[in-house]
Amino acid sequence: MDTSGEPAQPRIGLVLSGGGARAAYQVGVLRAISSMLPANAPSPFQVICGTSAGAINATVMAANAGNFHQGVRMLMTVWKNFHVHHVYRSDPLGVLHNSGKWLAATLTGGLGRETPISLLDNAPLDQLLRTRLDFSTIQTSIDSGALHAFSITCSGYTSGQSVTFYQARSNVQPWQRARRIGVAATIMPEHLLASSALPFIFPATRINREYFGDGSMRQIAPVSPALHLGANRLFVIGVGRQLQKSAERVKTDAYPSLAQIAGHCLNSIFLDSLEVDLERLQRINRTLSMMPPELRAKNNVPLHEVDFRVISPSDSLEKIAALHVSELPLTIRSLLYTVGALKKGGSNLISYLLFEKGYCRALIKLGYEDTLKQRDELMRFLGYEACWL
Repeated sequence: MDTSGEPAQPRIGLVLSGGGARAAYQVGVLRAISSMLPANAPSPFQVICGTSAGAINATVMAANAGNFHQGVRMLMTVWKNFHVHHVYRSDPLGVLHNSGKWLAATLTGGLGRETPISLLDNAPLDQLLRTRLDFSTIQTSIDSGALHAFSITCSGYTSGQSVTFYQARSNVQPWQRARRIGVAATIMPEHLLASSALPFIFPATRINREYFGDGSMRQIAPVSPALHLGANRLFVIGVGRQLQKSAERVKTDAYPSLAQIAGHCLNSIFLDSLEVDLERLQRINRTLSMMPPELRAKNNVPLHEVDFRVISPSDSLEKIAALHVSELPLTIRSLLYTVGALKKGGSNLISYLLFEKGYCRALIKLGYEDTLKQRDELMRFLGYEACWL
């Protein structure tokens, strides 16, 4: 929790988690919020933090903090018209170059002159980021006062640390905790490529002296960066069904496919840590609520309760992905078939890689509808008067 003291006015932090193509759901949520706000309203989020694919959405919103509607329009333009070739190579040559080499090395124990670096080549995403985003406008948002702080979290393959690169006002200080640090930086495309580099699937990216991968790996406290950066309220958009009932344990004789195991691992990386961190925050809030302010001061407890809201999918994204798998190019379907992704239980992996407009639009629609159901409560949380309700 932030111990630097609360600002005079609520400072709301937006936390966008990772999840590959699942991040389309976040766009639907942001679109719904945009529809609630006055025309040309600035961002209601003074602190914006993103991880993995959420880092890309966060960058767009940070760069357009002075005009929230404009940022949402930019996201909608891209996500409503996505195809996988905008994110990773899906042409036969591109797939064979990366995936064939990767699979061959797996079978031969890494023999060969070239070491494969990933299953897929995300060079198209690199090009998309560099042509669509003006990273200099992030500092413009900060200088204008529309944005207090912005961060991207990556995972260091050598250090094993969860590193949050942040760009913020001068009074924000670096931090260091067990296995996680905050480092001031000027956010550039390589930070986004590193943060969104799904393990094994996309290549790691070198930043300064270390190679980094997807920020959700080893991120044991996903909401922590927003608190370190000065937020005293949190709005969290997840990409998995939070706090759902435990799945029924059923007997099965079928050995899990490689895709099923990979999907399970990705869920562990992207969903579990966020859910655990939110439960921890709830527990701290309950504990603090039982301590009178004078008792906290007497015992030098520099913590405060953090009000937060969470929006997460009301429907299974794996089931939605299974309905749209035919949209994938034949080359990618063939590749996924070899690892069992087209069989029962494999749609989880597909839900992270299905950057096709039918699937993305379905997730945007779901996010939009889920958010509108909480319209009045969210408007009050965001600090808007009753006249806007």
